[in-house]
Amino acid sequence: MWSKQKETTKKSASRNIRFIQTALSVVHSTRLSPYSCKYSKKVYTQHHHRVLVLFKEYRNQHYREFIDEVRDMEYIQKILGLSEVPHFTTLQKFLCRIKSLSLRVTFRKTVNLFYPKDDVIPVTAMDSSGFTSGYCSHYFSERTGKLRKHFLKTSISVDTDQQAITGFISSNSRVHDTRHARKLLHQCHNLLPSDCYVMDRGYDSEDIHRLIRQDLNADSIIPLPVLEE
Repeated sequence: MWSKQKETTKKSASRNIRFIQTALSVVHSTRLSPYSCKYSKKVYTQHHHRVLVLFKEYRNQHYREFIDEVRDMEYIQKILGLSEVPHFTTLQKFLCRIKSLSLRVTFRKTVNLFYPKDDVIPVTAMDSSGFTSGYCSHYFSERTGKLRKHFLKTSISVDTDQQAITGFISSNSRVHDTRHARKLLHQCHNLLPSDCYVMDRGYDSEDIHRLIRQDLNADSIIPLPVLEE
């Protein structure tokens, strides 16, 4: 029992190390400046922040829980060259400051790890989701009459084989999926073309099918809307 648990811990640590090393390689290749401005305290670099944010998402943890665990991972701190672990709010503030162009460069470098320059992604999937700034439920908002005004709509495209993000678009208003889809299709196609684009029925549109099949020279798989009897 103890030996099995020890072996599992060792494998987990090995996976974490490989991820951190890969993330460091990608982040350094984006030519992100070490510090956001000349007045920075220079305790941590932007490379540290970005790698830790990526590592947090890889582990699928909340900020506070993630930082608590990283404090116990001395091998991770050693690889990153951290003398101390940043507070979880530091990562939150960094993520709020990061520019969308910088994220796109990171996604491009990540895709380059899996595919040669002139290769083609077999299947790219797209989807979108909306977020509100409040924590109250839709039912509570309806019952109290306090509607949630602030809204963020985000759409992403993902390589289904490598699980790598190939593009993203966000807007601070409610827009139809097809409006995001047109921009996102061009964005991820310019990064690396795909043989097939898969979406849910919310994207069903003749314009979208035409764009994919004629302009991008790819296949489109979008279910037809359900017709009510």
